[in-house]
This record gives sequence, structure tokens and C-alpha cells, in this order.
Amino acid sequence: MKMYGIPNCDTVKKARKYLETHQLAYDFHDFKKQGLDIALLESWLQFQPLEKLVNKRSTSWKQLDDAQKTALLNGDLNVLLTTPTLIKRPVLVSANDVIIGFDEKAYEALPG
Repeated sequence: MKMYGIPNCDTVKKARKYLETHQLAYDFHDFKKQGLDIALLESWLQFQPLEKLVNKRSTSWKQLDDAQKTALLNGDLNVLLTTPTLIKRPVLVSANDVIIGFDEKAYEALPG
């Protein structure tokens, strides 16, 4: 499994602690430092809708102008590349699923 997020995010910390406590192996990708690309974002969108991936309650969302918000919601993923903090964290990618945010029930169903 691979977890995408930023290490100082409280939700990411909670999710990482869960995985470690339950001895589930994962790699961590700090998308603020290591970046993202369109192909990766598109692969996530095969499993989850864009509306779930974008955190509309974030400070980053509130700082976007209306044109940027509209472009993003119409599928312009470049907005997420330039402002990755718009992505709801963490994003956990397993062999057959993408879980956005920390959902303990979804994590319980992970193959161990």
C-alpha cells in the first residue's frame, strides 16, 4: 500500500498510527515535497469521484478564485498539481481500492 499526504496533517498522523498499530505495511509519499502527476490523480479518479478528492473545507480551497474552483470541478487536475493541499488527506492506495481521508471502517477492511 502507499499513503499520500503531508506528514504534519493530523488526519494523516491518525491514519499512519492506525496502520502501524495494526502492522499494515505501507510506503509514505509526501506530495507536498515529492509532488504528484496527472496520471496518478487520474488513477485515483478511477476509484473515487473528484468531489470526494477535493477538500472544499480547506483553507486552500477558500483561497482559490472562482475561475480556479470552476476549472477544478470541471476536471482541470492541474489545479491539484499546483496546490496539492486541496486534496483531502490521506489518500491510501491499495491493490484494489483508493481510500480518501481516514475512515476506520474502510481501513479495517484492508487486506493485512
